[in-house]
Amino acid sequence: MSKNFVYGFHAIETLLNTRAQNVEKLLVCDRKDRRAGKVVQRSESLGIPVERASQADLDQLSDNANHQGLLAWFSPQEVCDEAFLKDLVLAEGSQIFLLVLDEIQDPHNLGACLRSADGAGISAVVTPRRRSAGLTPAVRKVASGAAETVPLVQVSNLARMLRWLAEQGIRIIGLSGEGAQSLYDTSLTGPLALVLGGEGKGLRRLTKDHCEVLAALPMRGAIESLNVSVAAGICLYEALRQRNV
Repeated sequence: MSKNFVYGFHAIETLLNTRAQNVEKLLVCDRKDRRAGKVVQRSESLGIPVERASQADLDQLSDNANHQGLLAWFSPQEVCDEAFLKDLVLAEGSQIFLLVLDEIQDPHNLGACLRSADGAGISAVVTPRRRSAGLTPAVRKVASGAAETVPLVQVSNLARMLRWLAEQGIRIIGLSGEGAQSLYDTSLTGPLALVLGGEGKGLRRLTKDHCEVLAALPMRGAIESLNVSVAAGICLYEALRQRNV
């Protein structure tokens, strides 16, 4: 069975608010639960079929994730490709604001990055097609609905796409512990792509070579780096502050 579903209160509520027409049915353990009851009522008002399911059923479907007694089957937003990204860049022009994730493989990190990207008003999140997490149920759960609002673009060659973005006048700013300047001393205004590396290894060499600037987050303690999703949130909101949006 195809795993085109999302689970948990936040993710399902956001899905009902943004793409209710794509929801096929809702499975619920306990209709008497106050919060679940509200989701059921909203679903039924939208004409979405609601079915009773056991805790064991939802545990099995979600691989024992924290589904909170709710699971919705839906037609998911498709992962976008290079053509979509190029059209988006041309359409948004100087307002384009991209988050590029170089081989982020942990679904929880990708989900958290999507959630922060939604909050910061990112145009799209870009990842390489290989060695990167996709839009799995776990990613959608952590993203709390952002997987349905922020386009995820997978490209076959990240270095080539970064080169094309630079040719369009987009500044490519990489986050790296090797950065010669602080993120807070780096201009993040105008057409921008923020680039962060994968868990543990950071940015690949070819990715670094296509960055106009490598910036670092100041670290004052014994730990040398932050989790990538935490670092992404800091970078996105520093950019948002500078852009006065």
